[in-house]
Amino acid sequence: MKARHIHFDLQFRFPAGTSRGVLLKKPSSFLILEQDGFTGIGECSTIPGLSIDPMPLYEQKLNNLCDWLSLGKKPEDVDLSAFPSIAFGLETALLDLKAEGSKKLFPSMFTDGKTGIPINGLVWMGDKAFMQQQITEKIAAGYHCIKLKVGALDFNTELEIIKGIRKHFSAQEIELRLDANGGFTPEEALDKLDRLAVYQIHSIEQPIKPGLPDDMALICNKSPIPIVLDEELIGVNSDDKELVLEKIKPAYIILKPSLLGGFKQSEEWITLAEKHDVKWWVTSALEANIGLNAIAQWTYTLNSELPQGLGTGQLYHNNIPSPLEIVHAKLHYNPQIRWDLTSFV
Repeated sequence: MKARHIHFDLQFRFPAGTSRGVLLKKPSSFLILEQDGFTGIGECSTIPGLSIDPMPLYEQKLNNLCDWLSLGKKPEDVDLSAFPSIAFGLETALLDLKAEGSKKLFPSMFTDGKTGIPINGLVWMGDKAFMQQQITEKIAAGYHCIKLKVGALDFNTELEIIKGIRKHFSAQEIELRLDANGGFTPEEALDKLDRLAVYQIHSIEQPIKPGLPDDMALICNKSPIPIVLDEELIGVNSDDKELVLEKIKPAYIILKPSLLGGFKQSEEWITLAEKHDVKWWVTSALEANIGLNAIAQWTYTLNSELPQGLGTGQLYHNNIPSPLEIVHAKLHYNPQIRWDLTSFV
């Protein structure tokens, strides 16, 4: 096997705002494996300020991994526990190599183009007009589940935006999910959740920052809105996963394979969540279409009926052309469209 990696900066079509700041570009690295005339590609995707991968050591770790694999060593013998995004990239590159470079990692009715995956429509933070414009566009495109980033604007402005949606659409017509990205303080969270609950919110992700399990457990217990854990799962080792769910008792968890260390780690969370009657869905973590494709195909095999968070492929000016497309608020894989992999030659 020959192994190499390349770096790629994805450029956002617009300033992508969260409570952690505004993103203009997103770095990704791609692990490229060649064997027996076939090429497998995996994406190692990080998010500044969120991924736990130690970035000063990142390129050296990729170099060491490529050297290791090129010397014929076993992939499973590499310790990538501190680099979950590289673990995900390696896992998917090996799956692609096994699939003879076809990018069909989990063949199904989805990859045959016969069915799609329902997804939510993501509304990014910005000024009131920008957010309202996005909401209008998502509803016009047929989305019945809208996810809004909150926690960075003036709270009353955010309430006005949500009130505007509910003025025209009931909870039966439009499901509203919120994502605070840890933007509330523990002291203010319950008051804000009470004020939001008036608008029949489906759920809210990570109202406070991770690492405050006692506060989060209290909020989960008292909140009128179901709480979703997202960042709280990042960096939790296998032995502690069940402890997190037992202590905090969330209504939902979100699975982001790039941030959790791949599909095996994500499946561990699913097994434990179902044991504790915690529901879940899958969300991409701003990957390019290489990573998004792998996550979407895996997600389809899980048979979840909830809308998934897989609509991020249209965020970038310079994404990798692929068969992925969104039609009527569903993510589809169109076999008639070819991958353009000239960036990796």
